[in-house]
Order: sequence, then structure tokens, then C-alpha cells
Amino acid sequence: MPSRPKTIRYILKEWYLVHKRDLPWRDIDNPYKIWISEIILQQTRVNQGYNYYVRFIERFPDIESLAAADEDEVLKYWQGLGYYSRARNLHKAARQITNKFNGVFPTDHRDVLSLPGVGDYTAAAICSLAYKQPYAVVDGNVFRVLSRLNAITTPIDTTAGKKEFTALAQNFLDKSQPDIHNQAMMEFGALQCTPVNPDCEICPLKEYCVGFNSGIVSMLPVKQGKTLVTRRYFNYFHITCGEYTYLQKREADDIWKNLYEFPLIETDRETDLGELTASAEFQTLFGKHTDFEILKATPPQKHVLSHRVIFARFYRVRILSENERISAFLKIRTDELNRYAISRLTERYLERIDV
Repeated sequence: MPSRPKTIRYILKEWYLVHKRDLPWRDIDNPYKIWISEIILQQTRVNQGYNYYVRFIERFPDIESLAAADEDEVLKYWQGLGYYSRARNLHKAARQITNKFNGVFPTDHRDVLSLPGVGDYTAAAICSLAYKQPYAVVDGNVFRVLSRLNAITTPIDTTAGKKEFTALAQNFLDKSQPDIHNQAMMEFGALQCTPVNPDCEICPLKEYCVGFNSGIVSMLPVKQGKTLVTRRYFNYFHITCGEYTYLQKREADDIWKNLYEFPLIETDRETDLGELTASAEFQTLFGKHTDFEILKATPPQKHVLSHRVIFARFYRVRILSENERISAFLKIRTDELNRYAISRLTERYLERIDV
């Protein structure tokens, strides 16, 4: 009589072969394309990431083209996906592969793991999908499937939980077909064993699911606690002088690093224009004798990130001449704004106005 794990693996594989989505990074063994898809999908849903993947691969079809590109261009192609450190690390890793591995994507798991931005999950995905190596992937979908199948209540966001699930996933792996097994686990979690309201009655694994038969599916997986979310208050100044606009590059180790934005005054709370104009930062930006006119101010806009909530206002400002502070910004033609990688927050603002 087949063992329970073997039976579950067989059912998962058969389910996957019938229900898998037709995606451009499926059924290929190109490590570069698999890598790009996995990085895009780390914090992005498939339906959103699909078009980004296609566009990114069209522009950067291989390691050589990605390594040779400027970081600004890579970030521009990533614009709107968020978590921009992913794009910066892709670029760094492509150059590392060029310099250290002669432009050939490494095949050794340790070498793959050494690439910037590649952790245990991504290394396992690349090595199993491209090279058929026996490494189990453990992502949110896999956490959920394994926790429900086995009714595991160890919190997945703890060191003990991650260790337990990693070991369980590796022991459960079908080492004869690690590529099919890993994709089946992830697809099953995405389409059948969903986070909210899974349709357990039609689940092909309900007979073997301890969580279902114990009536605790909705409680699994368990998380220890929520991440603290901080609030930040951004006041942007969209300054124009004739046909020119002024930008600055975010170079600090902060959100949106290396993206461009309008001159910014960040405050510790929501601040109206009267308070802003009286501030030392505003006086430094515009100076006491600068001839300027504030044409428009947007209502506060709420922009939610994973660990931060940004409350932003945009002020449209026209100046007749530059002062010393403004001349230090990057001065570009307004009709060339679309060449620069910007945050989704700024992009949404520009979509609503007549630049």
C-alpha cells in the first residue's frame, strides 16, 4: 500500500498537470529566465508580474544585456513593481555572473546562493527548475499547503517555524522530479489551497489533509505577530522653470533607493502650507528672495508599502529663475520626465495632472 506522502505527491502532480497556468517561465530550463521570473514574483502576484516579465525579457534577454545596461534603465523597466532592491540586486548579480562565472549562470547551488538578492527560496527554485536538482522551495504557498496538510501550528514567521517547514518540505520533495513537484506545490497553494476561503470540498487532498479533517484550515498557517508599520509624511515640490523640471535621486539607504523624485521636505506629521513655508527647510529650498508661485496643491495621498504608510502632498511650483539651492538639483526638460525611474506614488501624481 502506498505511503501517505507518496500518494499526496502523486495527486499533487496529477492535479498540476491538469490545472497549471500557461506562463512564459514554465516548462523551460533557462536559468536566467527562471531567475528573472522568481525575483519578479517574490512580492508580486502573477497577473501583475506577467507583463513586467515579458517586457523585461524583451529588453534584457540574457545576462550579457542586463549586465551591460545602466542601473537607471533597469530601474525604469522595474518601475511600478516596488521593492526596488530586487532590480538593483538583479543588476549586480548579472555583473557578478559576467565577472566571476564568465557570463554563464552558475549550476552549483552554493554559487547560485552567493548571488546578490538570491536567498534559499530563489536558489532552490532555480536549481530545481533549471537543473532538476533536489532542493525544495519554501514560499508562502508551500507554508500554507504543508501547514494545513499536517495541521502544524508552529508560527511560520519564527526561526523554529522556518526550520521546521524547511526540513518538512525537503523530506516531502519528490527527488525524482523536483521541478514538477516544486511547481505543483506552489501552484496548488496559489489556485486551490488559497489563503482565504479555500474550497476544501473539491480539494483532491481533503482525505489526506489533517487540517481539514480537524476543522482548523482557516486557522492555518499560524503567524506570531504583525510587523510594525510606521507613518511618514512627504511634501513634494514639483518645480518648473519654463520648459524645465527639477528632480533629485534618492541615494540614501531608504525606500526607493536610486529612484528619482521631486525636491522633498519630509515632516514628522501632516503639515499645511503655512507651516511649510515658515520652516527652515522651505526657506533653504526657495530662499527669501526667490520669485515663485505655488500653482496647485494636491490633497494628502495615502500610499501603503509593506512596513510604511506614506502620506504625501504634491505642490506645483513655478519659478522665474533658479537660486543656488534649486540649481543643485537635476534639471531636465519636462517632456523627458518619462525617461526617469520614479516611485509608483509619483507616477500616480503625474498620471492625474497635465505635465
